[in-house]
Amino acid sequence: MNDQKLKIFVMSILIIAAAPGLRAGAWEEFMVSDSTDDQELPDVYDGIIAWQQFMTDYGDYDIYAADHSDPADPWVFVVADFEADQMNPAIFKNVIVWQDYVETDWDIYAADITDQGALDVFAVATVADNDEQTPAISGNTVLWQDGAAGDLNIYGADVTDHYSPVEFLVTDSEQDQHAPVVGRMTAVWQDNYYGDEDIFLADIWQRNEPAESTLPYFDYNQQGHAISGETIVWQDDRTGDWDIYAADISGAGSIEEFVVAGAKSDSTNPDIDENIIVWQDNRYGNWDIFAYNLTTRTEFYITDSTGNEINPAISGNLVVWQDDRNGNWNIYAMTLDGPQVAKCTSAIDGDANGDCKLDLVDFALLASKWLGCNLEPQEACWR
Repeated sequence: MNDQKLKIFVMSILIIAAAPGLRAGAWEEFMVSDSTDDQELPDVYDGIIAWQQFMTDYGDYDIYAADHSDPADPWVFVVADFEADQMNPAIFKNVIVWQDYVETDWDIYAADITDQGALDVFAVATVADNDEQTPAISGNTVLWQDGAAGDLNIYGADVTDHYSPVEFLVTDSEQDQHAPVVGRMTAVWQDNYYGDEDIFLADIWQRNEPAESTLPYFDYNQQGHAISGETIVWQDDRTGDWDIYAADISGAGSIEEFVVAGAKSDSTNPDIDENIIVWQDNRYGNWDIFAYNLTTRTEFYITDSTGNEINPAISGNLVVWQDDRNGNWNIYAMTLDGPQVAKCTSAIDGDANGDCKLDLVDFALLASKWLGCNLEPQEACWR
């Protein structure tokens, strides 16, 4: 096979492999909590779902949660129903955090929900006359944006001791650093230092000296980010509409990004857990929830109703979202299974593209490098 034929063969195999796998699974969705009050901004960890709910009778937002770890016996409970607003919940294992409007400003509070009948509520950050908002949590680390618009910074706290959080500064650069998320020891946030929204990150293993870096810098806006393990996802408007991008940050060299969803529509609000990315997408005229499997490199849709499904979150195979099919916002959920959410159990020798299969795609990739040699000096290659 000559070089030209080899190139055509390789490209044909790669094009076939890249064909989209848009298939809906035979999954049943369910309403998490039946209410005529608006339920918004869900987050999920294992079988626990948290959200903010506007209490029409009282005129403010409270934090609710539902335990669906036993689907046959779900349990809905109040997390925070204090005066004024409690909003923007986030959950990790048995701790839920939120922002709480106390007297004159926003503070960060949390609740240990181990005993769902007697929650252990504690303060994380309560600086007087200062706003702490949009909390995120992973392990014993809570992050939030701190200060006033125009000079927002990112702070964090180790909440190992619930009653004595140890606060630390992540970044206090000029302009706004906001909307933090955290995965293990990596903090990620939006930063408008260069005049548009960019994604920055920092290794916060050394709390007194976070090691800051950035994703590849591009014009336009990168925002709405999430992290799981060594993968960051975000929404990006460089092509004129919102697309979903991702990057693997595990390598020691430069970070390489790739497109997850690039349809001629808006794809926004991504979330990720392990190898599954979810987002909201309006390619069919209203907002639906779509997903992408990083291992099998296939896209599939989760919802396709006539209403709007927005703000998805995922933990394991449980996906939750905000849904207006009933005339108000409710939280819905779905447990995924089957080939769409396949995971890799172990690596295979010769798997050139990392999809946990040994097939013609790998052969094509290997063939494209056939007779390559990086020995120095070159004359050593063909002795």
